[in-house]
Amino acid sequence: LFAEFKHREGDLVTGIVRRYERGNVIVDLGKADAILARKEIIYGETFKPGDRIQAYLSEVVMTNRGPEIRLSRTSPMFLVKLFEIEVPEIQDGTIEIKAAAREPGHRAKIAVWTEDRDIDPVGACVGMKGSRVQNIVNELQGEKIDIVKWHDDVEVFVKNALAPADITSINGNNEEKILDVIVEEDQLSLAIGRRGQNVRLAAMLTGWKVNIISKTKLQERVKFAVENLQQLDGMNEATAQVLVQSGVMSIIDLSAAEPMDIQKMIDGKLEDSANLVAAAAAAIENPEITNEPEEEAEIVSA
Repeated sequence: LFAEFKHREGDLVTGIVRRYERGNVIVDLGKADAILARKEIIYGETFKPGDRIQAYLSEVVMTNRGPEIRLSRTSPMFLVKLFEIEVPEIQDGTIEIKAAAREPGHRAKIAVWTEDRDIDPVGACVGMKGSRVQNIVNELQGEKIDIVKWHDDVEVFVKNALAPADITSINGNNEEKILDVIVEEDQLSLAIGRRGQNVRLAAMLTGWKVNIISKTKLQERVKFAVENLQQLDGMNEATAQVLVQSGVMSIIDLSAAEPMDIQKMIDGKLEDSANLVAAAAAAIENPEITNEPEEEAEIVSA
């Protein structure tokens, strides 16, 4: 039994609800019973004995009582498998699902891509008058699904993922995989989404930390950073502006930088750059110098 079901891990299965056990649903798959744990059930879903149910076969494990088949209806892979059934172009490999993210029962995002320039991957997944995606929405208890176009450039990808919000600009930190997404004030709530849902799902979809910052708040942050750096001996406003534009946003950032890197930013002498870095390192020990602004409530991260 274990061998028969082990190779079906990752498949979509259909079974009949038999009973509840300690909040878990026992599902008859024909040759064996499977467990749909309480945490794997979409919020608000209820089943009764005799109901036909679809689920994602997440794993088969051997326990003291024998093989245990575990199902899920909350996994992002359940969403992927449903799209594979509904969209023939995904089945035949013309369209590829690159990523999926879910807050089960509420909202989901799925990223699709194709090499065929004659095919619109998003339109194909939506279907005529939304027929294909609507079937999936119905299966997921009304979960709203955003279908976005995948792109190998993460900044383009995150713009697509945050739609329908208009993005002003994006600043990326490749080493730490952080994106600062700048939006106008009237786009802030749209980009963030209800209770931060839109930005959370965009971060899950792209695999990057995403900060949503209003343009006004960014201007305030830049102003603070320039003023902060100007507290150092030998630092004038013009140099501080150049450093901030290059990503050095605080005295702490400057103290951790290499003098040669600073020299390239300000196009000055290496000795002067070394002195600035040394001054920053010394300033960190001074409690009178503030290195970080107060927490900014208008910046939402995910």
